[in-house]
Amino acid sequence: MLIDYLPVLIYMLIAVGLVGVIVLLSELLGKKRHTPAKDMPYECGMDPIGDARHRYTVRFYVIAMFFVVFDIEAIFLYPWAVIFKSLGWFGFVEMLVFIGILVVGLVYVWGKGALEWE
Repeated sequence: MLIDYLPVLIYMLIAVGLVGVIVLLSELLGKKRHTPAKDMPYECGMDPIGDARHRYTVRFYVIAMFFVVFDIEAIFLYPWAVIFKSLGWFGFVEMLVFIGILVVGLVYVWGKGALEWE
C-alpha cells in the first residue's frame, strides 16, 4: 500500500530540492549591493512615513466586524436560494426574520454613529 504513495514522495523531494537549488543559486550568483534606498521597506512606491507600529482606532475593527457579519449573511443566502422552492413559505419567512434582525442591527449601529469614518 505504501508503494502507491511513492510518486507523491518523489514529487515532494523534487519540489523541495528545486526550491533549495534556486535559493542557493540566488545567494551565490546574486548581486549584494546594499543601498539605503534598497534597505527601506516598500510601501506602494511611496517613502514610508512614521512608525510601522501605528495603532488603529476601534472604528477600524468595528467596520471589519460588520464586513464579516454581512459577508456571512451573503454566504447563508446562497444555499437558501438553491433550496428556496422546497422550503416554501416557512423558509421565506425565516429568511425575512434573519435579514430583519441584521437590518435592525445595522440601523442601530448607524444611529450610534459607528459607521462614521472621520
